[in-house]
Amino acid sequence: MVGGAAACLPRSVRAQLATPVVGFLYAGPPEPNSRRVTAFRNGLNEVGYVDGRDVTILFRWAGKDEELPELAADLVRRRVAVIATPVSTQAALAAKAATATIPIVFAVGGDPVALGLIASLNRPGGNITGISILNVELMSKRLGLLRELAPQATHFAALVNPNTAFTPAVVKSVQAGSASLGISVDIFRASTDGEITAAFTSIAQRPGGALLLGPDAFFTSRSAEITALAASHAVPTMYVIREFADAGGLISYGPDIEHTCEQVGTYVGRILAGEKPADLPVVQSDKFEMVINLAAAKTLGLTVPPTMLALANAVIE
Repeated sequence: MVGGAAACLPRSVRAQLATPVVGFLYAGPPEPNSRRVTAFRNGLNEVGYVDGRDVTILFRWAGKDEELPELAADLVRRRVAVIATPVSTQAALAAKAATATIPIVFAVGGDPVALGLIASLNRPGGNITGISILNVELMSKRLGLLRELAPQATHFAALVNPNTAFTPAVVKSVQAGSASLGISVDIFRASTDGEITAAFTSIAQRPGGALLLGPDAFFTSRSAEITALAASHAVPTMYVIREFADAGGLISYGPDIEHTCEQVGTYVGRILAGEKPADLPVVQSDKFEMVINLAAAKTLGLTVPPTMLALANAVIE
């Protein structure tokens, strides 16, 4: 009876009764990102939207960045209510290029103004808003922590992806940090598995090397492989998010990514409830974590300073 009554309603009313669809666009595979999806759903739940009941999430996972424009266009063709691009700068740029009307909520590692996503943090304007996770700004601090943890290191390197939009800003931040510390940092670039392997081989050819890994979804999707390379080449490495320390990496310092994905979900829910992206200021990450893997430190022959252990949010035995 309810279905029959709904069918008799005007089309505009039936559309209002339909469950809204949210497009989830991400540069990477689904398998290692289940906790991020759970956090995103939790954010939606906080504002009254339960997946499968009040909202439907349409996932689009890109194996390569080149696939993002078509995946974003597909979400636009399906007329989703909102597009979410949590912790995926390339996905955010693809979504922005695909639509100027469908609301977009991002979480990006670079400056969203410099990336051309928004007009300003307080007044983003247009159809897009989100969270800035400050990954670029934290590079110099990460370099200082790496130097403290590996005092025997005689040369430092940073590995970045040249195809990522905010990589120039990452390199600039690393160079500013190295200047303040009075050390030099060699910049290596990699966008393929072979180039990552070659970078580690080159760094390990000189004894006493230490590495700062740049923020990038391509690197994150290969956390197990990269931490294994760091271990096999005995290169102390600083990572930007916890997934690497959980995978056996020495240390990570950066934003709490699950908390960030929850923030994205909350913003999406608020937009579904009627708020406009232009009226929602871009917020900056307010929750950070340092994770130290003592097993990795022991394998590398490193002694973690008590001060660092005291500051760590988590210590992996």
